[in-house]
Amino acid sequence: MTLSKRLDFFAESKTLKMAKLSRELSAQGIDIINLTLGEPDFATPIHVINAAKKAMDDGFTKYPPVAGYLDLKQAICQKFKTDNSLEYTPDEIVVSTGAKQSIMNVILSVVNPGDEVIIPTPYWVSYSEMVKFAEGIPVLVDATVEQNYKVSANQIEAAITSKTKLFMFSSPCNPSGSIWNKEELAVLADVLKKYPQIFILSDEIYEHINFIGRHESIAQFDFLKERVIIVNGVSKGFAMTGWRLGYIGASKEVAQACEKIQGQFTSGANSIAQRAALAALTSDLKPTYKMQVAYQRRRDLVVNLSKEIKGFNCNTPEGAFYLFPDVRYYFGKSDGASKINNAEDLCMYLLDTAHVSLVSGDAFGTDTCIRISFATADEKLVEAFARMKKALDKLK
Repeated sequence: MTLSKRLDFFAESKTLKMAKLSRELSAQGIDIINLTLGEPDFATPIHVINAAKKAMDDGFTKYPPVAGYLDLKQAICQKFKTDNSLEYTPDEIVVSTGAKQSIMNVILSVVNPGDEVIIPTPYWVSYSEMVKFAEGIPVLVDATVEQNYKVSANQIEAAITSKTKLFMFSSPCNPSGSIWNKEELAVLADVLKKYPQIFILSDEIYEHINFIGRHESIAQFDFLKERVIIVNGVSKGFAMTGWRLGYIGASKEVAQACEKIQGQFTSGANSIAQRAALAALTSDLKPTYKMQVAYQRRRDLVVNLSKEIKGFNCNTPEGAFYLFPDVRYYFGKSDGASKINNAEDLCMYLLDTAHVSLVSGDAFGTDTCIRISFATADEKLVEAFARMKKALDKLK
């Protein structure tokens, strides 16, 4: 008996792997500070929780429509109009079991075997593996910390071939925290305008964790909008990771394709989560803004703490809740027992020596970096950086 060869197409998520290892060590009684997962440490706002309770009392316990309840899709359309000045109709919205499923739906809908998908690095850990699952070919375009981890439009154009089918990126970016401003998006849009065969997937899940001003979407350029698929959800901005609720805004053709695929995979997203998401999207955003203020304070904290660690070369994240330092300074160094050959070695060294759990940058397409999530309490961040500094000072 053998398993499917499909399992060989893609790798296990290193983010989830390190999080699992951290839990196992914690269960053994080891004091691990886990900075691996992109998970808000805030509670879901109480009005959202109450909406879920009411939904159960009101009988929302049956199969929902595959693409989502109509009133939720209408609320998403209103959100796009209010927050992004974008016009969508309910038949251009598909609600899914998390933004991750939304992305997978899109890739399976537009990518054929052998199609090329351009992905700027660093990228969210699952992008390239999802493309491989669909038998597409990831084409990685590298950006350095000196570029604020943002590739240029010229770099993107140089990567385009006759086989290019999709360009996908996130802004704000996981793992770098970089944000594409309107001027940068306009230049990119002018390049993509020349290639009408290319779809654009814009992952905007961190929209509400933005430290530099108004969120800008590449869908705002009318000549591209029909080819842009926006992915968003409630996990990050509303502290609803466990509710598993994401959505897309796309052309009717793409939305129908995603609905068809989802109908055979999961059917509709959880009915209770949908009612909770409706409350989140139609209520006051004060809890979201309060979280954003805390994340910005933590951003400033970790940027300052990183300056005290020799060899951490960081940008200043403009959004999301990650620090992504280049750590190649430590490659080749040793404490006498362990030698650091790469970022993964460094992560394991810090886990074993400092009991701080991080994720290697090779999971995000940039093997000279590590990702540090600052979605946790200030005191834990201070302690984690103190532990890391002590351990790293031993490397010579």
